[in-house]
Amino acid sequence: MPNFDDVPLPERAAVVSEASEFERASAARKGKPERGLWRLLGPAFVAAVAYVDPGNVAANLTAGANYGYLLVWVLVASNAMAVLIQYLSAKLGLVTGKSLPELLGIRLRTGSRRVYWLQAEVIAAATDVAEVIGGAIALNLLFSIPLWWGGLITGAISMVLLAIHSRRGQQPFEFVIIGMLAVIAFGFLAGLFVSDVSWADAAAGLVPRFQGSETVLLAASMLGATVMPHAIYLHSALARDRHRPQGVPEEPVHEDHQLTRRLLKANRWDVGVSLIIAGSVNIAMLLLAAASLRGVAGTDTIEGAHAAIQSALGPGIAIIFAVGLLASGLAATSVGAYAGAVIMGGLIQKRIPLLVRRLVTLIPALILLALGANPTWALVMSQVVLSLGIPFALIPLVRLTGSRAVMGRFVNPRATQAIAWTVVALIVALNVALVVITFAG
Repeated sequence: MPNFDDVPLPERAAVVSEASEFERASAARKGKPERGLWRLLGPAFVAAVAYVDPGNVAANLTAGANYGYLLVWVLVASNAMAVLIQYLSAKLGLVTGKSLPELLGIRLRTGSRRVYWLQAEVIAAATDVAEVIGGAIALNLLFSIPLWWGGLITGAISMVLLAIHSRRGQQPFEFVIIGMLAVIAFGFLAGLFVSDVSWADAAAGLVPRFQGSETVLLAASMLGATVMPHAIYLHSALARDRHRPQGVPEEPVHEDHQLTRRLLKANRWDVGVSLIIAGSVNIAMLLLAAASLRGVAGTDTIEGAHAAIQSALGPGIAIIFAVGLLASGLAATSVGAYAGAVIMGGLIQKRIPLLVRRLVTLIPALILLALGANPTWALVMSQVVLSLGIPFALIPLVRLTGSRAVMGRFVNPRATQAIAWTVVALIVALNVALVVITFAG
């Protein structure tokens, strides 16, 4: 791992020097100061879509149907970790004016940078596989469209969503994604209100424990589906692009600048509210499966779980569930393609149009669907791949936000840094256990 503080002095100055020009450019862009923190919300809601994608659905339903309330604690812990991680990512972008991939691109040597980019792109591809397949499954459940055609349709609709970003800018894109997040929340929370949840057992599920190696594999899958590497890379760019002046991306934010403090306060609310919603949706999925699908044959697939939901809770809830799954796939695959572009631009300084990237990254998912791979298995395994990629995004994030040379006055407090490193240690330990279990059979 490179020494992230070992940066030429001009770069350090670009990160923490004074920014009167930023104030003037920001005022010119906005016309007048934004009033009310709610006007500053939005970037975290886009990142939060990654936390309720079809991979989450597969992992959470499998965990609930097979093991009841046993792994509730994994989702609660993962969401708590995600709040801290996403806050630090956005904070990095707001304070430095650079995304995490850009800062890594500055610090890594050419060979290391390319390898780092390659593993990040593999993670982004795994994300896209989960999201396209999830959308295809939803279209099959709703309209009996064959999976391959459903994957193609999902990709086409996601291109429309990305076109909104390309032509209208980030804020209209945020509005569309927030609307889809609301559909996702409704789709997955509705069934919970008509399920016979054992709240005592759910509370008991808050005690950390496993039952054999398969539950460790599921926990890693749930962690990979909740703490998403591409969301860590992306959020720093989302926050930077939303709040910093357009056209002058190198202009730094001053250490004492009051606007920065206000933006960081808004960022805490942004992350907190969006991830409370995402976390509630994830926990609701597991509780629904534990209450209504436990022991039901065929619930090891999303299609089987949908059929079981229809049988246990009625066709209305099953349709709402499928609509939520569709919205999840469409929104998440658009955000995933956006993240891939941020990763490429920051690490290897190459940029291709979002729509072209969308076409290229659609291919692996379509190949899997054409080969007849088990869609739910592909979703769960994609989340395991994501879990393995988390440390590569998380370790640099914690090191950079804990560096006074990079963050100046806004460096992480010691307590925050200690908690962040504890999170890193827990995630790495789970990943080591996952590798050992996988190779041991």
